[in-house]
Amino acid sequence: MRHILFYISILFCGGLAMAQTTIKDGSTNEPIPYATISFGNGNGIFADDVGMFIFTKKLYPDIDSLFISALGYKDLGVATENLPKNLLLEPHIDQLEEVVLNVNVPKEDRKFKKETQKPYLDDDYYKCWLPTIESEIAVFFPNETSQDKEIATIHFPITLESKDWEKRKKANADKQPFSTLFKVKFYENKQGFPGDVLTYENIVFVATEKHGDVFELDVTEHELDIPDNGFFVSLQVLGYTDKNGKLLPNKKYKEVKSRDGILKIPTNFRPLLPFTDEIAENNTYIKRVFLNDNEWVRFEKGSGIESSLLKSNLTNYGIGVTYKVFKEE
Repeated sequence: MRHILFYISILFCGGLAMAQTTIKDGSTNEPIPYATISFGNGNGIFADDVGMFIFTKKLYPDIDSLFISALGYKDLGVATENLPKNLLLEPHIDQLEEVVLNVNVPKEDRKFKKETQKPYLDDDYYKCWLPTIESEIAVFFPNETSQDKEIATIHFPITLESKDWEKRKKANADKQPFSTLFKVKFYENKQGFPGDVLTYENIVFVATEKHGDVFELDVTEHELDIPDNGFFVSLQVLGYTDKNGKLLPNKKYKEVKSRDGILKIPTNFRPLLPFTDEIAENNTYIKRVFLNDNEWVRFEKGSGIESSLLKSNLTNYGIGVTYKVFKEE
């Protein structure tokens, strides 16, 4: 499958080369990686690692405007008619100043021990969230001590699919291949919901079937101190990649004819994300990323979210985390 996607992307890009648009910093003219391009109708796409995306009327005939957003920059609205080759975003000065003020003091010389909260793993396909690029999933982690702690590693549980459905319950069965790009964010706790981001750096990783049932993401270089009232870590799928980890410019939803017109159904991406009923609190939150000013919703019954997982009381994505707990000086 990976090879097929790779060759499709070559043809796709070749035929639409003139439709490439790059999102850049208005001050430095440097590309802005992984910016969000919203269509204003609940759908959208992402720029790649060099700020490039592909948009044509042939692909998206009903879209007449785009809304561009990226961490640390002011949002930009543009018409799709005569879309320029470069779009410039202006830095959000207030946000950038906040980041500078919150730079952590290096802790290389301080002694610490590691504490790990293990992830919740499950290989049952029917207990999994099907990732789409329209949704961002956030999980809350409380800070239950007064000790100085830093986030070291995030453990993202994933469920692999067997190539042969009849062998799906066998641990040694060959798995469906995939190469998928994810984006990770860290948020402050704002009255029980994700608030401001803790870092404006782009944190991404590529997961494949070779990583097994958990992806270990080392974030020590970002020196993320844990706020007193806890934090959120979120996961968002950006799409499939080629063999070099480059984001493929495939269309991210399917169009299905109905009596009411064309329905746009988001594409599901591998790997699946296992949910669990073994966590007492409702710590998982969902956000529709392409709807302007959309709010976070707690993943629970009565929230308005339609999901078979909730009917089975599977209310949490069981992310694990390892902390560096520093000794008192």
